[in-house]
Amino acid sequence: MKFIADDAFWKIFPKASLAVLCIENVRGNSAENPEQAEFLAGLLSEANLAAKKYLVSDVISENPVVAYWRSAYSRFPTKKGARCSIEALLKRVLHNNPVSNISPIVDITNSISLKYAFPIGAEDLDTFAGDLHLGIAKGDESFLPLGSEKEEPPLPGEVIYYDEKGAVCRCWNWRDGVRTCVTDTTVREFIIMEIPDDTRKEELKDALAELQKLLVDCLGVNVLSSNILNSDRREISLL
Repeated sequence: MKFIADDAFWKIFPKASLAVLCIENVRGNSAENPEQAEFLAGLLSEANLAAKKYLVSDVISENPVVAYWRSAYSRFPTKKGARCSIEALLKRVLHNNPVSNISPIVDITNSISLKYAFPIGAEDLDTFAGDLHLGIAKGDESFLPLGSEKEEPPLPGEVIYYDEKGAVCRCWNWRDGVRTCVTDTTVREFIIMEIPDDTRKEELKDALAELQKLLVDCLGVNVLSSNILNSDRREISLL
């Protein structure tokens, strides 16, 4: 099983970098003991505070990280109102509604997302049909978004993650689908962080390393692969 960033993606984002982490032995959603729960709560609390450094304006669109991703989204067709996932997290911090505990693995990924202001996506690795791609939609890909009861295929030209059965995530990193979403029964996960250009490559490496260490040390996961893709390395094996 491979992850492949298609040539069509690189034509739009030639300087992008994609940090990929695949893990197994993912545990359930409940913290195993009070000590672990306290640690994770503290980790998330610190990350909410750290995220404030990215919020220099009370107007969400005027903050550099948000403007950076909105500019990236302007390079391809998007559903009206679609925004990079990091914007939703930063908006909560801006409005004094800090991101709270959900489950150990989600708390860890959210803490890294907030600390570094990178979007982080996660999918159930065992639900992929063939190779996973990041590329450009034809517009007829099957896609049932989380929270919806009807199919909402991507727009022609939209940047999407997709496999042989259809779209996996719409508008690059905006909306996940039901078919590949992480659930309580997930055993193996595909986790990804992205940047549209080369301005924060070193921070992306640091974020990947810290995320991997936290997941191994705190949750005892096994790492299947850990890589960063760019225009010189456009595909990797996931297992």
